[in-house]
Amino acid sequence: MTNSPNKPDLDSPAHIATFVEAFYARLLADKRLAPIFVDIANIDIREHFPRIQAYWQKLLLGDDAYHRHTMNIHRQLHNKQNLLASDFELWLTYFTATADEYFCGEKTERAKVVAARIAANMAKALVHNVTGESSAKD
Repeated sequence: MTNSPNKPDLDSPAHIATFVEAFYARLLADKRLAPIFVDIANIDIREHFPRIQAYWQKLLLGDDAYHRHTMNIHRQLHNKQNLLASDFELWLTYFTATADEYFCGEKTERAKVVAARIAANMAKALVHNVTGESSAKD
C-alpha cells in the first residue's frame, strides 16, 4: 500500500504517539472496554501512554525501550476479571479503525497485521483453557 498524501505512516515515534492517543480515546469511550482499563486494570492512562508507545515503537520501528512481558500483564488482568474473546475483537476493531482513519502505508499495514495476531494470541491464551474450551462467560 502506498502512502496517501493526506495520511502519514506509523513510521516515527511522533506518529505512533498520535495513534496511541487517538486509539485510546476510542477505547476509553467504549462502555465495555473502558472499565477494563480504568477500573479493573486501574491504570492511569496518561502514565501508561509512554509504555504503549514504546511497545509499538519496538514492534514497528525496532526500538529497544520496551522490556515488559505483555502476556503476563494480561494474565494478571484476566485473573481480576475474565476477558472475553469479544473484548479482544472489539479492541482490534478500534485499532484497525483508528489506523485506517488517520494513517496509511507499509508500517500502518504491518501494525494492523501485528495487532490481529496479538488479539488472536491473547484470546487463545487467556480465554480458552488448556483443553480448548471457552471460559464460561464467553
